[in-house]
Order: sequence, then structure tokens, then C-alpha cells
Amino acid sequence: MYLHGTSKINEKGHLEIGGADAVEITATYGTPVIVYDEELIRAQCRAYKQAFQKAGVSYKVSYASKAFLCIKLAHLIQEEGLALDVVSGGELYTALQAGFPAERIHFHGNNKTKSEICMALEANIGCFVVDNFWELELLHELAEGRKQSVNILLRITPGVEASTHEYITTGQDDSKFGFSVKNGQALQAVQMVIAKPLYRLIGIHSHIGSQIFETSGFIKSIEILACFFKQVHKETGHTMDVLNLGGGFSIRYTDKDAPLPVQQYIEVIIRETRKRFVDYKYKLPAIWVEPGRSIVGEAGTTLYAIGAIKEIPGVRKYVSVDGGMSDNIRPALYKARHEAMLANRAYGRQKELVSIAGKCCESGDMLIWNVLLPKVQHGDLLAVSCTGAYTYAMANNYNRMQRPAVVFAYNGKVQEVIRRETYEDLIRNDIG
Repeated sequence: MYLHGTSKINEKGHLEIGGADAVEITATYGTPVIVYDEELIRAQCRAYKQAFQKAGVSYKVSYASKAFLCIKLAHLIQEEGLALDVVSGGELYTALQAGFPAERIHFHGNNKTKSEICMALEANIGCFVVDNFWELELLHELAEGRKQSVNILLRITPGVEASTHEYITTGQDDSKFGFSVKNGQALQAVQMVIAKPLYRLIGIHSHIGSQIFETSGFIKSIEILACFFKQVHKETGHTMDVLNLGGGFSIRYTDKDAPLPVQQYIEVIIRETRKRFVDYKYKLPAIWVEPGRSIVGEAGTTLYAIGAIKEIPGVRKYVSVDGGMSDNIRPALYKARHEAMLANRAYGRQKELVSIAGKCCESGDMLIWNVLLPKVQHGDLLAVSCTGAYTYAMANNYNRMQRPAVVFAYNGKVQEVIRRETYEDLIRNDIG
């Protein structure tokens, strides 16, 4: 297993994350437990900011909280000077409860409800990323009732298909997200926004997908969006100040993944944006990006206890852990891949090929189909890497499983940031 950030093997042969021994973490907090390397999260936040600062352009880096959000992480993102994207009332509520500055909150989503919009207006958030015509009308109606002006980004689908899994591509024309440039709805939406007295159209948003390893999709998207900026100005006279290119920057899950450094993604984005807007004789807009996975993905490691071991001679050896699709549904949902190691015997010689099974009552509850490990024993600790993004955020109570504990490790100190659910939590909302 590749060791990310501060992770290393200590003198006891144990995995260490953020200076904390994984065996000791599980002795205190049980299993499964997701351990975040706080130093790595902060380093990723700073890498994005430094890449823009080096180029000397106007920018904003906004953490996409759908990847993972809790009050502790909201505090960290605030401390690092990033903005925050939310896509639901729950994420907005968490951010506000954490005291995150409302003016640095951006509200996304293709079906914002009336109550969610009212909560955001009440908080006076920084901007709404508007996704469809229905929302354009509803948001303005609610803003009128409050006599409140609203900053708007329009989400545009540029017709660019990113080379990633079909479930996480979002920039193609056939998408539930945004206004299409190709069919003219994007320009129609711009005209509607300009005509609404309480709207201030500050720019355009586009997100072409997730876990993107190359820059060609961003280059093509910038070309289309810059042309759209010019078209808007020509046909309406309106000048926009923000080009938001979303996120999707990739991370390394296995040795088959080769993500680009943050600096390289941002250098290409800035270079192409400058080139296109100079060509069109248009003022260079502020460039916004929305990393989520690439901020927290590699920083998370899930620790499990190994239970049942089943060998089918000549076929496969199943090694079962005390979690699975209830805390990491990604492998079952879209064949996501992870690496793993024995956290309590990290120096053990790799001897056998095994498959890691979850404990949920589904044949598809397999975390890793093939991984080389030392000869596994009941009670060993399994560490699965790169579980920081879209794992706890997508955790569930299937089979009435309890969501795991989450801790942050930093300089040898461990802080519990989300308690493990109890059986009492599982029935808290039941009505007998």
C-alpha cells in the first residue's frame, strides 16, 4: 500500500498516521474508524492557493464539501482561507453551525428546495450556483419577498465529456445539471437573470466530472466558456467577472492511477484561460476552482478488524472485515479500487492473494477483490487507503449497521471529530 502524507511504518511494524499508531487508535476508538491525516489536508489546501498566487491572477479556491464535511473540517477549511461549496440544507446547516463565514459559502444543487433557499438567503451566503429555469424563478420570488439582492453563477454544461466513470461525468449535454450552451438554453438563462432586478450575474460555472487525470477536458471547456463569455457580452452588453471551472482533480487510489500535481492542473487552467480571453479581447475573469476529493481523499484511511476467513480451494480466499458497503459504498457503486495493508503487521512478507469482503448481506459487498497480504489471522487490523472522499459522506445504515467513528491525527495527537453511531442512534427516529 502506498503511504500518503505523513503515513509511515513505525519501529513496532505498525502503520502510523499523523504521528499516531493505528493499533492504538483502534484500541481507543474501535473499528471501523476513518483516520484523517490533518497535515495532508492542510498541505493540499495550501498547494491550490500557492499555485494561483504564483501566477498572480485573481482566484478563489472553494472546498467541495460533498466529498466530506463535519464541523471540525469546516473549521480547518476556514483557517486555511478557502471558500466552501454546499449542495444541501444539511451541508449548509453544518457550515453555519461551525461558524463558517456565510459570505464564503456557495450553494450548488439541481433541486434546491424552498426551505433550503430560504435558509441560505437568511444567512446571506456569498452566491447561488443556479442550475435550471425553475430555480431561477423560485429564487427570485423568495428574494423579492425579502427585498434581498443575490449573487448568481449560472451552471453551464459545455458539452465536454470527461474521461472518467459514466456516473461521475457531468459536463456532457445529456445531464441533469446546468444549462446547455449548444441548445441555446445557457444564453436564455443569462437573459433571464439580467432581466431580474434582484439578481447580480457575476459569472459562469462548469464542472465536467470527477477523478480526471488529464487536462484536455479543462482546455476544451475553457475554450467553449470563453466563447460564451464573448457571446453574452455581444448580445447583452453584460460583462461577467468569474469563470468557475469546478473540480474533478484526480488522486492516486492504486498504482494504476497517475494524477497530475495540483500545480500542473492549475498552470494549464490559468494558461488556457489567459490565452482565450486575450484572443477575445475580454477582461481576464477571476478563476474559481472547487477541489473536494483532491483535498481530503488521500488523507483518509479506514481501519477495520478482520473477522471470518473463508478459503475456497482453487478459487478464492475471502477475508471479511467489520465494515463494508455501509461505510464505503464506492466499490459496489462504481467499482472503485483501493489498496490495503495489515496495519498491525506492516512489515509482514506478502504471501497470499486474498479478497476483502464486507459484512453486509450482499454478494456485491466487496471492498477489494484481489490484494496481496501477509498470511491473515483473525483479529488483524486492515488499513484501506484513500477513503477520505465520498466514504463517510455516503455511509449508510444498511443492515442497521452503525456509521463509523472519524478521527483526525496531527503531530501524534488524535481528535475524535465524529462519534461512532450507537444502537440507540439507529432507533432514535423510530416511532413504535
